[in-house]
Amino acid sequence: MNPEDKIKEIDKKITKVSVIEMPGSIMIGLGLYSKFSANGDAFHPLLNNESVVNIMIAIGVVIMIWGGYNIYTLSKEKMKLKNEHNL
Repeated sequence: MNPEDKIKEIDKKITKVSVIEMPGSIMIGLGLYSKFSANGDAFHPLLNNESVVNIMIAIGVVIMIWGGYNIYTLSKEKMKLKNEHNL
């Protein structure tokens, strides 16, 4: 596989990780909305439950950390390939 194909493959993986990471961002957003903005009057009853909100934020953070780490390592690999082959 030539370097350009490897770079395209890495870009596809980055896109895939970004899509997988999206629910984590949504969970954090909803959790922060519920904690700091809704004041017990959220648009969904589950968002009024403190335990549910804390779990949503925790899971969202874990997903985003996983996604950020994967995107970082893939980007680093992509830059290494570009530098090695002067692309």
